[in-house]
Amino acid sequence: MSKPMVFIVSDSIGETARQVVQAAITQFNGSGVKIKRFSYMTDFDDITGVINEAKKRKSLIAFTLINPGIRERLKKAADKAEIEYVDIMGPMMDSLKKVLDIEPKLQPGLVRQLDEEYFKRVDAIEFTVKYDDRNDIAGIKKADIVLVGISRTSKTPMSIYLSYRGYKVANIPLVPEIDPPDIIFDNPDNKMIGLTISPEALNEIRQERLKALGLNLESDYASLKRINKELSYANKIIRNIGCPIIDVTNKSVEESANHVLKLIED
Repeated sequence: MSKPMVFIVSDSIGETARQVVQAAITQFNGSGVKIKRFSYMTDFDDITGVINEAKKRKSLIAFTLINPGIRERLKKAADKAEIEYVDIMGPMMDSLKKVLDIEPKLQPGLVRQLDEEYFKRVDAIEFTVKYDDRNDIAGIKKADIVLVGISRTSKTPMSIYLSYRGYKVANIPLVPEIDPPDIIFDNPDNKMIGLTISPEALNEIRQERLKALGLNLESDYASLKRINKELSYANKIIRNIGCPIIDVTNKSVEESANHVLKLIED
């Protein structure tokens, strides 16, 4: 006698149904049950084939179908063929509809879309942290966006904000004493964005930074002479790259980041 079979039917991948079925089977020590999955079943004609196959052996149909019309037709066909079935998603959606008093979206695959978006964002954040403030050619090649600018022009907070939006970001520090990698002048995939700021605003920011670290406010790092030298150097580099430049003076991180996205996505 052939082993019992669980047919999983879904209008998406069917991973939710598979996990539920697998969890239930473990309570029976497996019992030799076989699982066969049918994904992206959005037409009842496709499901008819599953019914016909399930008739031939001792079987159960477990399904996660969003469309209520197809769900009901599957139930009627399974009843007629005397096949056991479990509607995994339908009763939960019907109950939630009553409690929430709103209609479900009835869009297959939303859980998977959310999962993919989540992991994409995590991947982008990890990438961005790895390539923060580094002259790393690998990061430049792999990034979706590359920010270039001198210290305290919001490169890091803007990179992190953009990574939360799912973009892999590398940021390159521009320092007069250190040559940047040659690859930035090729502007691969037109993903370079230059950042600048007014000398006065940067002077104030750097002085606050020195205060926070308990360092001497007369440090060359915060002097207008040094700042003007860095800005002049950075502007020359950015002009040679030929990329857009954003002035972050008195702008929030969100405002500057959205400007970056507009440039990248246009």
